[in-house]
Amino acid sequence: MNSRKVVYLFFTTLLVGSISGTIVGFILEFNVYTEGSFLNMLFGIIWMIGISAAFSLISQMGFFAYLTVHRFGLGLFKSQKLWNYVQLILIAFTVFDLIYFRYVAFAETGETIWGYMVMPLLLLFYGIVIAFIKAKGTNKGAFIPALFFIVVVTTIEWVPALTVNDPKWLWLYFTPLITANTWQLLILHRLNNQSK
Repeated sequence: MNSRKVVYLFFTTLLVGSISGTIVGFILEFNVYTEGSFLNMLFGIIWMIGISAAFSLISQMGFFAYLTVHRFGLGLFKSQKLWNYVQLILIAFTVFDLIYFRYVAFAETGETIWGYMVMPLLLLFYGIVIAFIKAKGTNKGAFIPALFFIVVVTTIEWVPALTVNDPKWLWLYFTPLITANTWQLLILHRLNNQSK
């Protein structure tokens, strides 16, 4: 992929993450941004664009880190099949950890684990859908790496918000991450094909 395509990927990912995070942030804090003067709303939107852009930059670092780890994993295990099994185990651990450790850390008296299962299972389901789209656009071998990236790498990038457990920050942080990760994953093979 040439440098022009890399620059395109960088700026489009930044734009996708910034816009999605700004929309969700504006909806979550609608009353705060709409009460008072127009400047209050303008500065609120600028702040949301900035913070969402920062989260999309984290997404881009995670994406390029995963591309490196994926190549390293293929070299280490000498077989894509074995590396895929390792990734599936790591996906299972990640989903379990998202459920169990958040429940242990944040559950209040009388609260059940079921409420802590919703978000991780939705992330897993979303990851399966995106991995299916990626595999359909490239080849069957892309399914597990795509699922791993959406579930595991997004979770790692999401850790700062997960430790706070504030619903507003969970969604504010998650939205630019998941949209930027999805965009990068689904556009990369198209950019590679254009370069060829």
